[in-house]
Amino acid sequence: MAKVRQDAWSHEDDLLLAETVLRHIREGSTQLNAFDEVGDKLNRTSAACGFRWNAEVRMKYDNAIDLAKRQRKEKKRAISAGMKKTYSTQQPATFSSSMEEVELSDSPKQITNSTPTINLDTVIQYLRELKKDYHASNQSKSALVSIEHENTTLKSKVEELQDKLADTEKQLATMQEDYQTFIQIMDRARKMTVFNDNENGFVAPAFRMDKNGNLEQLANGSN
Repeated sequence: MAKVRQDAWSHEDDLLLAETVLRHIREGSTQLNAFDEVGDKLNRTSAACGFRWNAEVRMKYDNAIDLAKRQRKEKKRAISAGMKKTYSTQQPATFSSSMEEVELSDSPKQITNSTPTINLDTVIQYLRELKKDYHASNQSKSALVSIEHENTTLKSKVEELQDKLADTEKQLATMQEDYQTFIQIMDRARKMTVFNDNENGFVAPAFRMDKNGNLEQLANGSN
């Protein structure tokens, strides 16, 4: 069956991906091999598994990855130490047989103690932390959806206000044009009135201020 990409990843799929990658790291394998293995089990492409691991899952397992890398180093050291001891036993004897027996009897203890042990309590605690991270991730997603909805609403309000502002600016420009037209009409009417009055011998009245601060009209021709 050909592998196809699927967008939906369940919590169990992410857990299988994490466990497989961590196991390959501990065993000294590569993450590409882990992606191939998970892809075969979930009927996904290796690229899809790698993208999921790097984009979503990896950040939740930083401590577990460090532990798996330390276990891989300790395992390599233990294997290297065992090979050295095996090589030394094949060389001409330079020590007494009692010393060789002590070295051979001590080597399994060193290998056993060098590899960190994982008990049931550690696994339970790890799963509890994983559950907390899962719930925290869901809460973060819900908060993100709420924020995106609020952002969309605010954008709509901003666009609405921008449209109202544009309409107001158009109305203001129209009012200014009408005002300028009105001023021009009034100015022309005033000039025409003054011109006609001058032709008819009309003299504009004169005023003066009395001692009480009131204006009084002067008779024509008086000082």
